[in-house]
Amino acid sequence: MDKLVERESATRNPLVAAPALAVQFFLIPLAVVGITVSVYVGFRSLLADDRKPQDYVNEIRYGGSTRRWPAAYELSRMMADPKVRSDKSLAPQLVKAFQDSKDDQQVRRYLALAIGRMDPPLPPDAVADLTKALDDPDSETRISVIWALGSSGDPAVVSKIVPLYSAPDADAGIRKMVVYALGALPGDAQMTTLRTALQDPAADVRWNAAVALARHGSHDGVNVVKQMLDRPYLEQTVKREVHQDADEDPIADVMISGLRAAAVLKDDGLRAPVTMLSQQDKSMKVREAALEALKQIG
Repeated sequence: MDKLVERESATRNPLVAAPALAVQFFLIPLAVVGITVSVYVGFRSLLADDRKPQDYVNEIRYGGSTRRWPAAYELSRMMADPKVRSDKSLAPQLVKAFQDSKDDQQVRRYLALAIGRMDPPLPPDAVADLTKALDDPDSETRISVIWALGSSGDPAVVSKIVPLYSAPDADAGIRKMVVYALGALPGDAQMTTLRTALQDPAADVRWNAAVALARHGSHDGVNVVKQMLDRPYLEQTVKREVHQDADEDPIADVMISGLRAAAVLKDDGLRAPVTMLSQQDKSMKVREAALEALKQIG
């Protein structure tokens, strides 16, 4: 799946965008942003470039086992097109395909992502089916389903997602996605869980919690946001491998997420580190984000 990241203008409040844009402010688990992408390349030749979403749905429902999940993956990619995700006639077809995909976890994951990218509100049966899938035995499928529910904008699903954070089988990937989804959903019922997540043993769960709290206007995560702006600390904490020829900087990504949270909070305690980053950080992307944050802070 493509990274769910879109650039916003300086005048737009960066943590109150629609669910399809909200993802850029969180550190999404790799299970969602890159599920088996490398394997998919081998199947890409099986799919025609000019196919319509309905063609992929038919491939998912009636195609052979080796063609179904590549079609589901391609369909989830097509949801980046505003015309596709606003097509209300497509939603029932996606829901039906999701209902029929219980025997194929890869198809199920990508369909959950595709449903989550539909323009809200989602059909009631879509929310109901996704909620039932929260008990799926496959953790990666649950991660995709949690993300989709977080993107639904439906505050009624908060009560279904909150217990997953402290579930016995909740690994760091699930906890990260739970925190993301709770941050994206409206309401205050999730605030206690988000504050608890500030003490999570996994650093990126804590960072997600701080950004989620900022999205809800809470300053409770300011100290964690400060850690997200501390490059020496992050260099000791972020252990992701970065290839020399890849345009990736996971440390900068964390810092930019922290800067966007700082821009919303406008907390005086964050002004000094933001100012320093705008002048001294070695990443030009971080400097630019810091300057944007300073404009918001004032």
